[in-house]
Amino acid sequence: MTRLAETVELLGRLVAYPTISSDSNVALITDLRDRLSDLGARCHLFSTGDGSKANLFASIGPNEQGGILLSGHSDVVPVIDQDWSSDPFVMREEHGLLFGRGTCDMKGFLAAVMAMAPHYAALPLRRPVHFAFTYDEEIGCLGAQSLVPELQRLGLKPDIAIIGEPTEMRVIEGHKGCCEYTTRFYGLEGHGSNPGLGVNAAEFAARYVARLLALRAELRQRTPADSRFEPPETTLNIGRISGGHAHNVIVGKAEVDWEFRPVQRSDLDFVKQTMERFVEEELLPDMRAVSPDADIVTETMGEVVGLEPMRDNAARELVAGLLGLNGAEVVPFGTEAGLFQQMGMDVVVCGPGSIRQAHKPDEFVSLEQLSACLAMLERLGERLL
Repeated sequence: MTRLAETVELLGRLVAYPTISSDSNVALITDLRDRLSDLGARCHLFSTGDGSKANLFASIGPNEQGGILLSGHSDVVPVIDQDWSSDPFVMREEHGLLFGRGTCDMKGFLAAVMAMAPHYAALPLRRPVHFAFTYDEEIGCLGAQSLVPELQRLGLKPDIAIIGEPTEMRVIEGHKGCCEYTTRFYGLEGHGSNPGLGVNAAEFAARYVARLLALRAELRQRTPADSRFEPPETTLNIGRISGGHAHNVIVGKAEVDWEFRPVQRSDLDFVKQTMERFVEEELLPDMRAVSPDADIVTETMGEVVGLEPMRDNAARELVAGLLGLNGAEVVPFGTEAGLFQQMGMDVVVCGPGSIRQAHKPDEFVSLEQLSACLAMLERLGERLL
């Protein structure tokens, strides 16, 4: 069986695991763990407290620091209300395309990596190859966020990380972060004829939103001169405002959903600290002057750092050389890459398939893209001898 045929067979097996983020990924992760263990890999399986989710970190080659990390997430987005031409969890091939949920995002990369694992295990590697397979990337990179401290605890830090999200095998060296929040306002209801006797949660939500919108201009002033993103600055968006149920009632509860996408990590701290000060120094004192029980609570729905382009990036030079490319690009979508960059690794995003196919019905990856990925991974093995 050719390596491409083996990759296709593995991909069909992976697609058959319905690892939607709301469900467990443990069966898939255990399957991959067992396959790597059979090759002699050093495997670490990290389960969540309830045992419903798991991350896998495995290593082949010399048991030493450094090496190359190949990483991808195991979860996929839901298929509900999507018009698929066939069962999304039964992969089908048609005209050189492989259809199924996750073929592109991003089980195609996982299958290619697993098809290469026996080859790596047979080589006299001078540097280790590591594998990281995570859960719940699609709902906030939760798996990678829990994996990073585990790796730090064990003292495991590869030098270079390749995150195999679908980039059409282009080298991506940067993307914005994504931070999502719900802020809840708890006031004091009363009759609308005397607003001063209550604490109108909707009014304080409006003041909060106004401060967020004012931050947009401040964030534009903080835009790095060399930003290559479009738009170049950290953006901020209000997704939902809700509160109240009658014209003549002082609103007791209100909510604001909002998000921002930082181009640099300092913007993440700037936005959060600015809003925390605004709440503590202005909004809460005004609310509690009327009702001591009034409160504002912000829930973090997802907080993922971006991948910052670096002047010196060994991962970029390595992967671009393997692919025969000059330079690298930035993209608008987010990945787990920034979390590994925070550990001190040089990181790029590069994998088979197009992001245009991700999350859609009849998602697919082409055999041509898988072949290109396998060729890159094979050349990678040669660099580790």
